[in-house]
Amino acid sequence: MTLKRFQSAGLFSTMTLAGLILLGTSSGCSDGDEHSPSASPANTDASPAIGSKAFEFTDVTSASGLELVTVSGEMPSSQILEVKGGGLGLIDFDGDGDRDIFVPNGATLEAPGSGPGARLYRNDGAMRFEDVTRSAGIDHQRWSFGVTVGDVDADGHEDLYIASFGPDVLLRNRGDSTFEDVTAASGLGEIGGWSTGAAFADLDADGDLDLFVTRYLEFDPGNPPPPAMFNGLEVLNGPRGLVPLADILYENLGDGRFEIYDGPGAFASMDPRYGLNLVIADFTRDGLVDVYVGNDSQGNQLYRNEGDPEHPLAFAEVGLQSGLATNQDGAGQATMGIAVGDVDEDGHPDIFSSNFSSDTNTLHVSGMNGLYDDRTRQFGLGQSSRPYLGWASAFNDLDHDGDEDLLVFNGHVYPQATPETLNSTYRQAPLVMERRDDGFLKREVTGALSPAHCDRSAVFDDLDGDGDIDVVVSELNGPVRVLRNDVIAGDRWLTLQLSDRRAGTGNRRGVGSVVTFEGGDWESKRWFLGGGPFQSNWSPEVHVGVPGGIDEVVIRVVWPDGREDLLASPPGRRLLLVRLETGVELRGLQGEVTFD
Repeated sequence: MTLKRFQSAGLFSTMTLAGLILLGTSSGCSDGDEHSPSASPANTDASPAIGSKAFEFTDVTSASGLELVTVSGEMPSSQILEVKGGGLGLIDFDGDGDRDIFVPNGATLEAPGSGPGARLYRNDGAMRFEDVTRSAGIDHQRWSFGVTVGDVDADGHEDLYIASFGPDVLLRNRGDSTFEDVTAASGLGEIGGWSTGAAFADLDADGDLDLFVTRYLEFDPGNPPPPAMFNGLEVLNGPRGLVPLADILYENLGDGRFEIYDGPGAFASMDPRYGLNLVIADFTRDGLVDVYVGNDSQGNQLYRNEGDPEHPLAFAEVGLQSGLATNQDGAGQATMGIAVGDVDEDGHPDIFSSNFSSDTNTLHVSGMNGLYDDRTRQFGLGQSSRPYLGWASAFNDLDHDGDEDLLVFNGHVYPQATPETLNSTYRQAPLVMERRDDGFLKREVTGALSPAHCDRSAVFDDLDGDGDIDVVVSELNGPVRVLRNDVIAGDRWLTLQLSDRRAGTGNRRGVGSVVTFEGGDWESKRWFLGGGPFQSNWSPEVHVGVPGGIDEVVIRVVWPDGREDLLASPPGRRLLLVRLETGVELRGLQGEVTFD
């Protein structure tokens, strides 16, 4: 393999190329929920035709060794606390270059602080997992929901933050494949309540990772609310009518401690809403990271980075002004899953959200003026989604044709759901939408994707190093499933990871960075995101499928501080770009590398 170095005076930095890293060529469903569907009328886009060829995934759960049935209350669920399920975490806790899996797990209404416990599974690099929870020193039994990963103390090792019912938890990675609970010492364990999701990012550009936590509503397991009526059915109560909680921003003080931010700007006085998910990226085209929060049955929020050097955390809430707060009918929806991609190929991030059944999922596309338009119908994503209640969602190039497809995992919250009662079903198959021409085409669901489940969280990553995107899915009160992508990968793909190893830098994975891949007339952009598909975290590795006929891909990396690097590689490689005090390097773990 040959990897080329590019320079452009005044624009691209010189790169020291010391080498190239080749990182590798009966289920249960819970009940009822929360969000009442939006009253907005049905979308008028015609249901797209179903494609004849299915994406190929194989359920390799048993062979993988990751066999766990999660707990989230009893079946059937009777309270809103039971129906969100738990997240999944992608973490390279042992520093071997592949992603391991962390499962926070839940508990029951009778003993919310004493569940079966979280689990950590080590990946051997070939999608075979070993339960190392005990040897890693993890003993976490609190009912938990979201999880996020980041190097909070800038020591080079990835730590875990667990969003819980009750005080959240921070597990510090000691660097010897074990963790210690440093919640109290860090200042993160003083707030109780119900946290749903979390994300690390360097929001104030001071080199360390700050923490944004979404929170849901007040709930007392010992005195739960009575049932409610919905469409003539008696269902569990909430969220409407229950007391929402305000989200929290924790500022990293740089010495292993966090404190709740109370300075100027919107972060110090966030309106209580039913927060479920978030994603962090530059959504306003100014080179600064912003925070997008998805809420249940209320308008979503966009916290715009104002770039104030005197008050770097003085963000402004501009969800309504940006067009992202509601759908085109002005209705707040039940945002669970969030995905980010460039669906119109204009180089700017677009935002997809999955919502309640009988409503539609929503696609907000970034317009020429930097504002967002609801273009769900135009892209064929409206009518096809109405029977589904969507959760974890992601744009990925599943078939390696150069554009991103959409995969949404689904499952209802009311066990009463039938086509007759709610125009939906309780257990649901995933929704697979292939990118075709100027829109998306609903694909046939077969094989490992065809069984109906009550899915909630999912993470998307190349777990076996073969160049395509695999999936781990967490079902509500059901097994965690490992789904291997069996696309014929060949060499029509590229992946890239970032590693910022400058002293004192906690944002080692480059959250907020933007990457552009180019070859011939083809161009595709990816974002290193904070947050995740739903109560989970995004992979630290961006992936593209490379169209046929392209023998070399030019890769442009823009780091969060504006530094730009340019490199090139043939397809079929997993790359790691390392940033050092003196520049950047591509390093090799295996194979011979030459440079020109």
